[in-house]
Amino acid sequence: MSKITNPQVAAAFNDYPRTMRKKLLDLRQLVLDTASETEGVDKVEETLKWGEPSYLAKKGSTIRMAWKEAQPDQYAMYFICTTSLLDTFKALYGDVFKYDGNRAIVFDGNDELPVAELKHCVSLALTYHNVKHLPLLGAQ
Repeated sequence: MSKITNPQVAAAFNDYPRTMRKKLLDLRQLVLDTASETEGVDKVEETLKWGEPSYLAKKGSTIRMAWKEAQPDQYAMYFICTTSLLDTFKALYGDVFKYDGNRAIVFDGNDELPVAELKHCVSLALTYHNVKHLPLLGAQ
């Protein structure tokens, strides 16, 4: 697990319930691993947006993750709703994921993550501004 160097981000993760913290830290590591494996992504900034851990690459679209008290058994990965990311994810992966409109992929606390599909979605978000003009963001 990569060390969190931003103290505000570390504090945000520490505020989550223990079981959800582990799930969200796994999502964080998936984002960081995907960034290191994705051509054209040199660096990912880890910061807070709306008080939630957020990840942004230079040519990408922000990815956030959070647990919400209103849905205590779920956690989610959020994307900017004005992008075509969620529409693309739905076209590519349909019911592999649960979605919250055009803004999030939602996971139940006991879900097994579809890692390959999720990494593909994260990769598309991290390179969004390079591929946004392509059908299905250039996905095969």
